[in-house]
Amino acid sequence: MSIEEQVKKIHADLEVYPNVKIVAATKYMNIEETKTLIKAGLTDFGENRTDLFLEKYEALKEYPIKWHFFGVVQSRKIRDIANRIDCLHSLEKLSTAMELDKRLTKPLDCFVQINISEEPNKQGIPYNKTKSFIKSLAKCTKIRIIGLMCIAKLTADTDVLRQEFQKMQEMKREIEAMNLDYAPCHDLSMGMSNDYKLALEYGATVLRLGRIFIQ
Repeated sequence: MSIEEQVKKIHADLEVYPNVKIVAATKYMNIEETKTLIKAGLTDFGENRTDLFLEKYEALKEYPIKWHFFGVVQSRKIRDIANRIDCLHSLEKLSTAMELDKRLTKPLDCFVQINISEEPNKQGIPYNKTKSFIKSLAKCTKIRIIGLMCIAKLTADTDVLRQEFQKMQEMKREIEAMNLDYAPCHDLSMGMSNDYKLALEYGATVLRLGRIFIQ
């Protein structure tokens, strides 16, 4: 199936979820493949590594697209992405937020990343520290917490995935109930190529899809 056909198929799957956004994860795609996604109608793109992001950012400047960043934000590279990205999905440190806040020339939409699977090799804050972390961000006037993000456990066990996605949904509701101006937290960035259909059942509003387009 071609890239264009995959995009059409996924859009058809999402017809009953009109408020869900697809962010194409272009980690495994070159510039030309990314252009094909643009021509197929996608407008949001995300990268995990700063060098790959900057390469595509420069190559695709002529296109009206929005850039998302999913990866670890290294302090020495914050200046390279701060005013180039439209959304950060991987905020997990106060020091990162404060450094971004100093460099940003306009507010930045961010997701707080939670290590929902509690795997030691994964990024993200512990689930039970989510509220205190978000409260600590009040001093960062240019950081806007629009939601929570997770990378679910890589497993075929749907019961495990359901538990993780449900916990994310519950935490989102709890943060929303705090009524923080800087953290409306209405969105959930969860669901990738292997588990997005299940994530949709638990309120995912942003899907980070990559490999599915080049299978």
